Amino acid sequence: MTGSFKIVGVMSGTSVDGLDLCYVSFSSNHINNYKIIKCETVDYSNDLKVKLINIINFDKQKIKELDLKFGEFIGLSIKKFISKNKLESPDLISSHGHTVFHQPNIGKTLQIGSGKVINKVTGIKTVNNFREQDIKLGGQGAPLVPIGDKLLFNEYNYCLNLGGFVNISIKKDKNIYAYDICALNTVLNYYAKKIGYDYDSDGDLSKKGKVITKLFNELNELNYYKKQYPKSLGIEFVKEKIIPIINKYNLSEIDVLATYVKHAANQISNNINSNEKVLLSGGGSYNRTLIKILKKDYNINILIPDDTIINYKECLIFALIGYLKIKNKINCLKSVTGASKNHSSGDIYN
Repeated sequence: MTGSFKIVGVMSGTSVDGLDLCYVSFSSNHINNYKIIKCETVDYSNDLKVKLINIINFDKQKIKELDLKFGEFIGLSIKKFISKNKLESPDLISSHGHTVFHQPNIGKTLQIGSGKVINKVTGIKTVNNFREQDIKLGGQGAPLVPIGDKLLFNEYNYCLNLGGFVNISIKKDKNIYAYDICALNTVLNYYAKKIGYDYDSDGDLSKKGKVITKLFNELNELNYYKKQYPKSLGIEFVKEKIIPIINKYNLSEIDVLATYVKHAANQISNNINSNEKVLLSGGGSYNRTLIKILKKDYNINILIPDDTIINYKECLIFALIGYLKIKNKINCLKSVTGASKNHSSGDIYN
């Protein structure tokens, strides 16, 4: 691509299933003209994975130490990724990092993976910390992906990401709105692990269970679902609200999974009002039980893209968000986050 700008987008999701890297080339003249050159998910060592899962319980000093260590891991992973795939050194690294906590209602958000360390290890200009400025401007600091839905996937009015949480972006009246709908893989993985699985592969576990109506109804009554957007969720919601409700019922994990998948599908359907195509992404796109319920029970017109978009759409969009930041262009939308203004967010390390 002539006149192109090469970026490595970096994402670590709440499901803690690895570090996603996406090497993408954007046209300098047309931002929506891009080419994904290589994508990869780097596995975490068991030690790092355990730390990322438990970091919410760490004290400030331990969080600071892991921030630096994780930054080093990201930097070394990118160097190896570039070398192994014989890629040209990129112009920029744009890293979302890994979310420790996200509580916009009290003005708190933190993503670790020090941009300063990534820059030092790689010698490549790095942008990170995309959420903090938005919260200071009165926004939710999330979701951030809709700017990419608007610029790169503008042919779809609905973009639905099925990750640790389900988030949606909706285009209407020349505007874009987006928010988190409910928790998904953060809950499914938690109960799958209790019976010896890392996750509910293909939805095979939830397929075997039965939906427990009382639990289904109680989950649907959660106050969060009644709130108007802008709104967003963090792991705190799962730990403080979802898991205590589920555990009251003393159900088999299989029935919990079946009920929760039905609940997630129900909440998704409450937020989609038409026959228009819905573009899916995220690991939950492979959950056949969830997809079947969405299509058959709720009549949702789903479009499942190729594996690269399913797995790396967020990573691709964080590459775009970093590019917009260094060009001092808007990468955070007030219609999405509720901030006082559109703005260009992120910290640059050169």
